[in-house]
Amino acid sequence: MKIVILDADTLGGGAYLEEAGIAGRLREFGTLEVYGRTAPDQTAERLRDAEIALSNKVVINGDIMAVAPQLKLICVTATGVNNIDLKAAADRGIAVRNVDDYSSESVMNVTFMHIFALLSHGPDWDSFAKSGAWTASGLFTDVTRPWPQLAGKQIGIIGMGRIGSRVACVAQAFGMKVTYFSTSGTGHCKDYPSLSLEELLKTSDIVSIHAPLNDRTRGLIGAPELKMMKPTAILINVGRGGIVNEADLAAALDAGTIAGAGLDVFTKEPLPADNPLLHLQHPERASLSPHVAWTSNEARALLLERTIDNIKNFLG
Repeated sequence: MKIVILDADTLGGGAYLEEAGIAGRLREFGTLEVYGRTAPDQTAERLRDAEIALSNKVVINGDIMAVAPQLKLICVTATGVNNIDLKAAADRGIAVRNVDDYSSESVMNVTFMHIFALLSHGPDWDSFAKSGAWTASGLFTDVTRPWPQLAGKQIGIIGMGRIGSRVACVAQAFGMKVTYFSTSGTGHCKDYPSLSLEELLKTSDIVSIHAPLNDRTRGLIGAPELKMMKPTAILINVGRGGIVNEADLAAALDAGTIAGAGLDVFTKEPLPADNPLLHLQHPERASLSPHVAWTSNEARALLLERTIDNIKNFLG
């Protein structure tokens, strides 16, 4: 049986897979070919005689499946399966397996990283102390950089799934008031108040997005929605790029419509050089990270462990 990993670099690279013992465990199922990256025009050739394919973000469509007659299983090393033509796979009897709920803790960590980056002044305080400016000031403290505490503030969570629920739990531990908007319209969570999107945007001090990208969420937050928010509020998006209109967000940040935004996901990744968020007049109002919320050591290890389980279960 031939197993092909198409984009190992997104998981830490071939060396990481060897050191972590993942590559060795995959070889127990058959031969293994590992590619760090696969361009669209390389996918078909690399899967031509593969029986199992592992892909994080490489697109596997019907045309590629048509020239890979041995392909029996596609393992998506992620939760989203937008990169796989599911109908074509079903028509050809190719199983598709993803991994759900492996990164809730990891994404929650990065959510609060962005919150603290925007609301406090850690790097500035560190520089103030290390540069000698504090020593020269003659004061025991520095009150030139006002900052708000989280207790008593309202966080409005868009998408109360596993990750949103974990963020809510931690926010509550900080003494925050938690509300949410159900993007599916079900309002299934009874632990916190369910609000309309408009009410959530108008009343929240922090709006945190933890929703998938679909027809209900694409372009959900644009200029009209940003204008509903408090001028002191911040927006966090660790859900999916495309939920927030990035040009509208950049304009809102520079105009002071909202106080700040922290984003880990973007419409196009890696971030294009002409993205307006890279050309802000007030860059201090944005905290950006390169789609890393899912990548903690523990989350990646769990992702790969469950991918191996998917292969085991498929093979019986």
